Amino acid sequence: MENRGILRSKKRLTVRFGIDEFKDMGYTEDISPGGLFIQTAKVLKPGTRLQVQLTTREGKMVLLKGQVRWAKRVPPQLVRKIKAGMGVKITEFLEGEEIFRSCLPEE
Repeated sequence: MENRGILRSKKRLTVRFGIDEFKDMGYTEDISPGGLFIQTAKVLKPGTRLQVQLTTREGKMVLLKGQVRWAKRVPPQLVRKIKAGMGVKITEFLEGEEIFRSCLPEE
């Protein structure tokens, strides 16, 4: 699978996302320089372009555009037991790129 050699950082950030507006919520499970995994019961189809708003524990905001690369949907009653969510490739930072990069591990 592509990008498996990229270093991912376990990081839990609050996420709001959507196609035209931030109407769905989730959390990051991990982040990397080129993408993130959003843990959520509301997954979008692979190929979908979306907007993402990340909030750090300090209340700092990151706004970016991305594309869903893969998604795992599970029945609502199993969301807490089975990891559901989607992998998102970052296509453009709109705001806070330096904040996002500061969350990544030192290389």
